[in-house]
Amino acid sequence: LTGAGDKAFVAGADINELATQTPVAGKEFALAGQAVFDSIERLGKPVIAAVHGYALGGGCELAMACTFRIASENAVLGQPEVKLGIIPGYGGSQRLPRLVGKGRALQILLTGDMVPAAEALRIGLVNQVVPQAELMSTVESIARKIMANAPVALRLCIEAVNRGMEMTTDEGQFLEASLFGLCCATDDMKEGTRSFLEKRPPDFKGR
Repeated sequence: LTGAGDKAFVAGADINELATQTPVAGKEFALAGQAVFDSIERLGKPVIAAVHGYALGGGCELAMACTFRIASENAVLGQPEVKLGIIPGYGGSQRLPRLVGKGRALQILLTGDMVPAAEALRIGLVNQVVPQAELMSTVESIARKIMANAPVALRLCIEAVNRGMEMTTDEGQFLEASLFGLCCATDDMKEGTRSFLEKRPPDFKGR
């Protein structure tokens, strides 16, 4: 998932539209955006954010909803909503501390400061930083590696991590064991183990 052109991944919301929000409309606006971003996070397939240029406000929230983030050296992320008298509405106050920790998240949220790519990498907001000219080739290379693996296992791995983040360690491990058991019932598991023993590439079917 990336932005068109070279200037921005997503620059953020239309301020003219935000300026006219009533309390009820504002809540509905936020809930609608959250539903879209939740659907990306829960898609069951990896979604890689290829972040270049500005990823501010809703743009940063969109990137955080993706499975992980690869950024170009010119990327700038941030949640500047407090400068407009509002808070993040599309999940930013929830996903940011899960990625970078409570203290760092609050500093970013309360100052509204922009976070350059190198700093975003240091604090764990992005996974990797590459030259802008290499951004898409890097993301495509990672995507090809992922696509070579078993689709069902990928989906269940994402589910284990996403749902497990909301559980205790014991609950999360029980979920993991249950999903592991589901994997053992798949044709992909049979093909994966067989191909390994036969020393050949697997031919996964996603079932």
